[in-house]
Amino acid sequence: MRKTNDKPIKEAIEQMLNVYKIKRRFDETGIVAAWPDLVGISVANRTKELFIRDKKLFLRIESSVIKNELVMMRSQIVQKINDDAKSELVTDIIFL
Repeated sequence: MRKTNDKPIKEAIEQMLNVYKIKRRFDETGIVAAWPDLVGISVANRTKELFIRDKKLFLRIESSVIKNELVMMRSQIVQKINDDAKSELVTDIIFL
């Protein structure tokens, strides 16, 4: 039997992340881990560096052809990331 103050584990973890103000970092780490699902394996394999700082996604891509494609798709990638995160994690992509 559940007590009245019991919470599902998902809700308790969300609350803990918010209380300790680490939810954004947790979500950013999730985006880095989900990069292959967001852009595909072939692009992910050519991604040499990937991190988020100040709502900017920093990328280093080894292929100039893929880099140019990603530049053209910049706004769609940002939208996809934010949709997956259900918040505004990224506002721009910076290519290194």
